[in-house]
Amino acid sequence: MDDFEMCPRFEKAVDMLSKRWVALIVFVLMTGPHRFGEIENCLSNLSGKVLSDRLKELEGEGIIKRTVYPEMPVRIEYSLTDKGTALAPILGEIGNWSTDWIELGIKS
Repeated sequence: MDDFEMCPRFEKAVDMLSKRWVALIVFVLMTGPHRFGEIENCLSNLSGKVLSDRLKELEGEGIIKRTVYPEMPVRIEYSLTDKGTALAPILGEIGNWSTDWIELGIKS
């Protein structure tokens, strides 16, 4: 293992996807376009500031797109790009793995 070298692209991908809330935001958007408040409601412990920051980061990475509809009031929706949609099989496999291996504690 002395010659092992981490692939920089793999490392960047894992770093990006492991940021708190990123994978869950992408997971929510896999069902289709959503407005800010809808995403926030799906992820109950997520603050508006963190959601805003993560959406900007994901947009900057080309994983989501932000569409502004010139209505009154203005409507903004977030959706996955092709790059974001390509994450569906990965998140699906994490879902399969979690079903098989992750146990939830029972609250008393």
